[in-house]
Amino acid sequence: MSEQSVPAQADSILCLISNPLDPVLNSKIVARIQDETGGEINWLAQKTACEIIAPKTGNTEQIAREILAGLPVDVALVPKQNRRKKLLLADMDSTMINEECIDELADELGLKPEIAEITAKAMRGELDFTEALATRVKLLRGLDLQAIKQVRRERISLAPGGRVLVHTMKEYGSYCALVSGGFTLFADYFAKRIGFDEATANVLEFDKSETLTGRVVPPIVDSSTKVRRLDELRKKLGIQDRQTLAVGDGANDLAMLKKAGMGVALHAKPAIAAAAPFRIEHGDLSALLYLQGYNEEEFVR
Repeated sequence: MSEQSVPAQADSILCLISNPLDPVLNSKIVARIQDETGGEINWLAQKTACEIIAPKTGNTEQIAREILAGLPVDVALVPKQNRRKKLLLADMDSTMINEECIDELADELGLKPEIAEITAKAMRGELDFTEALATRVKLLRGLDLQAIKQVRRERISLAPGGRVLVHTMKEYGSYCALVSGGFTLFADYFAKRIGFDEATANVLEFDKSETLTGRVVPPIVDSSTKVRRLDELRKKLGIQDRQTLAVGDGANDLAMLKKAGMGVALHAKPAIAAAAPFRIEHGDLSALLYLQGYNEEEFVR
């Protein structure tokens, strides 16, 4: 059995997670699920997150999804063992922040629709990531550093739950790394604001007048880089794959999600969500803490 495989139901925990801004779980509906699945109910946060420990049926997730049909609640069956992870690797754009940085830079040049379309296709896996990156960065040629910093300051927002995810995991001994196919000008800045231990991203090339040349300094940070960084940090920390957690939303994150002990597609494109080991469609980033069994009182805000 691979490390991503879910073990027998008795060795598993069924997680039910809603968005903290729209907490729709209640005791009645959780009891209905328990009646069908068996197991022990444990609330992690009232109305927001609940788990059913050691369900007895073999189709637990399907039962829960049918009972919850139409409600914005995420369902995941996770292994009991090694539930709290020692390493977090996170994508940046549309994961730890709400925007795609390159699309916001394009808006400065009146090119957002054109570049955003390429970004969307690349994130769905319809275009080669490296080629799509080169095409988009070339179109940004001439944009100056101060304009980029202004975009960073005024147009980029942190994704809900990100800071509590990182700070809580670090408080309990985890290492947190941001790894992005975006740019260091954003990744370094937001990694520091959120609380990550480190950041890896692409480097934009500037000329002597601090304007973009339209090129990225090699090597390119792509899907393989994310997997490699996961391996490097895992070995450095002396842990196993099953003790790692990865989160992302695009095609270039999928290999990392499949490699990690718990790979979570967050508000991802449909094809990526379907292929990922776990997916969160309704909750925010704090859902990753509930998946690991943290209760609300343990959150570091």
